[in-house]
Amino acid sequence: MATNVQIKIGIIGGSGLDDPDILEGRTERYVDTPYGKPSDALIVGKIKNVECVLLARHGRQHTIMPSNVNYQANIWALREEGCTHLLVTTACGSLREEIQPGDIVLIDQFIDRTTKRAQTLYDGHSNSPPGVCHIPMAEPFCTRTREVLREVACSLGIKHHSRGTVLTIEGPRFSSRAESLVFRQWGADVVNMTSVPEVVLAKEAGLCYASIAMATDYDCWKEHEEAVCVDNVLKTMKENANKASSLLLTAIPLICQMDWSSTQKALQLTAQSSVMLPKH
Repeated sequence: MATNVQIKIGIIGGSGLDDPDILEGRTERYVDTPYGKPSDALIVGKIKNVECVLLARHGRQHTIMPSNVNYQANIWALREEGCTHLLVTTACGSLREEIQPGDIVLIDQFIDRTTKRAQTLYDGHSNSPPGVCHIPMAEPFCTRTREVLREVACSLGIKHHSRGTVLTIEGPRFSSRAESLVFRQWGADVVNMTSVPEVVLAKEAGLCYASIAMATDYDCWKEHEEAVCVDNVLKTMKENANKASSLLLTAIPLICQMDWSSTQKALQLTAQSSVMLPKH
């Protein structure tokens, strides 16, 4: 049953997971935001009659390293384009024996080890919204959207893990073995370079955000396994990218059939009530 909330799905494609061919009737839009330009053009089109907007996180030629992605502009542009949901893909390293390369992890928590990134849309610049935002982050990812992805993964027989904690490092280097072992002790399940601040900014923007993380390697903690390297990451991505595409193609029409009005209202209320406005 369609709802009075007009659903539009933003898709942020990570390394090797940003194929525009999944969209029908594509047009490209280059936009600007108060934070500068997004990573690339917004590719607007439809998936099974649902309005979608695709954005390549690192640019379509993969020229933007994780620290230099303009996360603020990306989230702002997708919200301004009318997106209600963000379904994002990301490559990650597994920190757990049971999360094997090629597995999908539907992450529900994060640990932030980044150091250089703007983590709020309320950054005090003249063009940004006024005030300071203290956004709650107990549940960073949208539980309802994640549940749809989990049900779809089950129905398609895609090997997945229905939850997991991602630890986001600054990059662009991979972890040292000592770091990898520490991250395991902290309870992280996978490691990547992009979930933070993307999920934080999406929460500030009042968007339903869910992440499809694709394990490509065992980072470097695992003895007798080859340590992570670009060649192996790309190889695993290429062999398994169809899993992420199938998930998106099947989940998007289902999301569109659900009533999101109360979820959206709650998200927007949280975002608004988290802002402390300047005293006059």
